[in-house]
Amino acid sequence: METKTRRHWLRERGSSAESKVSFLELFFDLVFVFSVSQLAHTLAAHFTFLGAIEAALLVFAIWWVWIFTAWVTNWLDPEKMPVRFMLLVLMLAALIMSASIPEAYAEKGLIFAGAYVFMQVGRSLFTLFALKKANQSSHLTFVRISCWLIVSGVFWIAGGLAEHETRILLWAIAVAIEYAGPAAGFWVPSIGRSSAADWDISGAHLAERSALFIIICLGETIIVSGRTFAELPVSSLTSVVFAISFIGSVAMWWLYFHAGHERAAQRIEHAQTPGSLGRQAFTYAHLPILAGIILNAVADEFTFSHPHNPVDPAAAIAILGGPALFLAGNLWFKGATSPRPPLSHFLGLLLFVLLAFLIPVLELYQLAFLATAALLVVALWEYVSLRRTTDVIVES
Repeated sequence: METKTRRHWLRERGSSAESKVSFLELFFDLVFVFSVSQLAHTLAAHFTFLGAIEAALLVFAIWWVWIFTAWVTNWLDPEKMPVRFMLLVLMLAALIMSASIPEAYAEKGLIFAGAYVFMQVGRSLFTLFALKKANQSSHLTFVRISCWLIVSGVFWIAGGLAEHETRILLWAIAVAIEYAGPAAGFWVPSIGRSSAADWDISGAHLAERSALFIIICLGETIIVSGRTFAELPVSSLTSVVFAISFIGSVAMWWLYFHAGHERAAQRIEHAQTPGSLGRQAFTYAHLPILAGIILNAVADEFTFSHPHNPVDPAAAIAILGGPALFLAGNLWFKGATSPRPPLSHFLGLLLFVLLAFLIPVLELYQLAFLATAALLVVALWEYVSLRRTTDVIVES
């Protein structure tokens, strides 16, 4: 009776609700809007080499806890009360984790690490229990995942208790362990590794979850730009910077959603091993996309604050690095879900390299304008290229 009850916690494969993203999942994502905002503000306030390393580790953690939850709700049905309660508990832990981000390398390191480990290990053990005797291959997979997360959790907690430099080292080890897990099939002695066939997922659901998360993150950057614009004195230059920021966000949205997302959803839904494709295209490839959005938000802060300033190295890294990271992530994402990677994205990355040579003669807002123009060139090229391909297919 207990096994039958737990089987009802799973999504019904082949049903109309299999790929549906629930309102609770969207509600859960709102906490991570706060995380993205916290990360951007913290990075902008400590934009040094060490600050970038610290922020990168936190970005790795935030993305990993979110994408693992997205994979779990691919199997478990959020409409079922135990699963719903689990997500709400995770949401509270995520809020605590996000609130501790600004002081994660100070007195709130243990709070951040504790909340993170609680989410990762707790969710995995809950799923392990839910899948027991209901889905044997997936159950064994989560035995492996739980082992990996417990091992990495030791380093997270130890880092939270350690001093600053040691904390960075221990957390870097924890991140390396967790990111190596999926690529290694979560290999565990005497159990072995999971295969691509074990990752039976709804590709449409995972694609939709990732897309909605990207929209939320882009939306947060627009909100921040709008709030900053409202607080500044009205001037023609401020209006220009605001327009550049908005158009840059629109260009990012276009590059991700015009063709990439829809094509990826169709490809993964009809793939023989959707788990393998989902691991590459969504679990890994979306990380630079998220990092690019966060870095672009930092660039907006710099440009709004001092538009006429000469471009220093930190500002240049933010203004050019954000869109370049976003483009590189899209190149990886689209390359994994299409017959060949888009040439337009290679051109875009080359344009950002060339723009670096103009840094000494430009002001901040001018470099931001050119970076946004580069994104628009890539988006236009891809749009024209896809239209030509479609016209050829129709004519034939």
